[in-house]
Amino acid sequence: MWPIPLPRIFIPASCDDGSSIAPSSPKSPSRALAAITSLKDAVKAPENELRRWRKTFDSNAKTESGGEKYLDRDSFVEAIAPSDDLSKIGRAQFAILFKVADSSKRGLVSWDDFAVFQTLLKRPDADYWIAFQYFDVDSSGSITFDEFKNVFSSNLTPDSIPFDFDCDWVKLYLGKKDGAHVLGYSEFTQLMKGLQGERLRQAFKYFDKDQDGFIRPDQFKQIIMELAGHKLSNAVIERLPTLCTLAPGGKISYSEVIAFHNVIREMDMVERVIREAVRKSKDGRIDQSDFLNYAAATSRYNLFTPMEASIIFHFAGRGIASQRLALVDFAQFLNPRWRAPGDLDGVGKTKTSTSSDFLTGLAKSAYSFVQGGFAGAFGATIVYPIDLVKTRMQNQRSNVVGQLLYRNSWDCVQKVFRNEGFLGFYRGLGPQLIGVAPEKAIKLTVNDLIRGAAMDPETGRIKLHWEMIAGGCAGGSQVVFTNPLEIVKIRLQIQGEAAKAEGAVPRGAVHIVRQLGLLGLYKGASACLLRDVPFSAIYFTAYNHMKKDVYHEGHHNKKLGFMETLISAAVAGMPAAYLTTPADVVKTRLQVEARKGETHYKGLTDAFVKIYREEGYRALFKGGMARVLRSSPQFGFTLVAYEYLHKFLQFPWESRPAEVHTLLTSGQDDMAKVRARNALKILLDVHGDIGKRSAPSS
Repeated sequence: MWPIPLPRIFIPASCDDGSSIAPSSPKSPSRALAAITSLKDAVKAPENELRRWRKTFDSNAKTESGGEKYLDRDSFVEAIAPSDDLSKIGRAQFAILFKVADSSKRGLVSWDDFAVFQTLLKRPDADYWIAFQYFDVDSSGSITFDEFKNVFSSNLTPDSIPFDFDCDWVKLYLGKKDGAHVLGYSEFTQLMKGLQGERLRQAFKYFDKDQDGFIRPDQFKQIIMELAGHKLSNAVIERLPTLCTLAPGGKISYSEVIAFHNVIREMDMVERVIREAVRKSKDGRIDQSDFLNYAAATSRYNLFTPMEASIIFHFAGRGIASQRLALVDFAQFLNPRWRAPGDLDGVGKTKTSTSSDFLTGLAKSAYSFVQGGFAGAFGATIVYPIDLVKTRMQNQRSNVVGQLLYRNSWDCVQKVFRNEGFLGFYRGLGPQLIGVAPEKAIKLTVNDLIRGAAMDPETGRIKLHWEMIAGGCAGGSQVVFTNPLEIVKIRLQIQGEAAKAEGAVPRGAVHIVRQLGLLGLYKGASACLLRDVPFSAIYFTAYNHMKKDVYHEGHHNKKLGFMETLISAAVAGMPAAYLTTPADVVKTRLQVEARKGETHYKGLTDAFVKIYREEGYRALFKGGMARVLRSSPQFGFTLVAYEYLHKFLQFPWESRPAEVHTLLTSGQDDMAKVRARNALKILLDVHGDIGKRSAPSS
């Protein structure tokens, strides 16, 4: 069928049948070694992958022999151990995998050995495969009873809880074949999966001398430390004895021990249920009922018993299992590297004083103010031509003969370009840029300040009415800057066509300021407030819900990309811009100097009434689409710029929000290192301190 014969990578063998894989004679090489040799010759990894492996090998290889580089035990650990692992496994413990990679048993790993080891890590069952090779001391392709016992025993200390190798459980797995106990690969995987359960049973029986079904809290702690100490944070380890408080009597039953072990074994599923239940709860907190209800709703069968749920909430709630808990409360239970907020961090910082916190907050606000100014100027410059067209369309009086200069927005664009050139689209940009910095800066800063004050620090949630209050206050606070600058900008913008039609000479910004005076600069401020307060209330609320509810920002620590942020900001601006157009039309009419023959407005209410009476309700939405086209991209680019300035130019002393980082959120992309770590976790089921002592000799 095939024109070219393909190499045989794996030699047919039944790993559960010791007869087919046993060496034919002591002098002949084992079939397992032959398979590895074939694998070394036949498996060709992609070139870029080989280059990456080679780079890793060369950067860590130190030992040279005969002109070739080799990895010793320490350099091998540096090559395969994750650089920033969120598990509690010590880097030195990865040295036990050196025995598997060192196929020649000479204490050194060559480039060929390293390439084979990396290729093995690509297997979907690499974790169990490596663990099998660790126990298969003689590389025969099967594990005898003596091999299992010797490797297991070599990783126990004299003070470890003893294990009965003559128990029925071991005999069920290590059946006899030709008078010898053998264990094939498939059987080995099942044995390792159930090993901790048997160890737990034997350990409890060992301490339960009087067989009353209870052990002391300190004995329970010793059992868990040997079986799963590397899976728990120090805070949980210190509280292990408190499990006895769940029931009267001051002792711990076998049921509680089994329940605790089940929770630890299913920790990934525990975390998924907690994260999803918290995300869907209204207040960002859950109790035991919420946890069990969500687990039942998302699985075919109940995943956790009430006792297991009680244990989870007991340790997460620090002894108070009945309270509603936020995700951050579960951090010490989910993350084995969790440290209390009051502990020293990596650089020796401690909790700051109140006065220091105040100064830091003040400096952070000033820092955000500057970033908001730059972001606002960037967004305003991009969309300023649209703003100019919008202003001229809104100021056009349809009831005055000869004043209908533009048929529509596109006609306005053509006439501005024909009569004023490209620079005509940027008439009045100077005052806009001078004002947009404090305008956007104060809006973004005030919104962040109020949201920060109203936000639950544990859940990161903020109630809807507080979101709108924060946005509304941000919009109202900017009017003190925006009104004077907008009235100058608007009068500069309308000078082009109108001034040319009347033969008037265009005036500069200074002349307009002198003409208006201080009080005149705030003409139309009430309409400005009527526009900016609801605009910001709608906009910031919609923006944050777009990010959270549509793109699921923060879900499993997800960070939004450029386009997701831009779309969220742009879409949020559409309803905010269009719904506040009537207030913007009235503001424009009040701020523009009325010419001869045009209607004069006495105030906000008078302008609304006269515009509706003389021009109809459609006049109140003049320039609505232009306003959407201007505000939507402007705030889109402004918010994107603001977000990325925060991202790449972070405040040096900014305190990070409460987040729960675990292996589920670590974003580990190197699958080889993940599988190497998982293989080590399987071996840690033998004893939590495996690898901290010398590996068994081969």
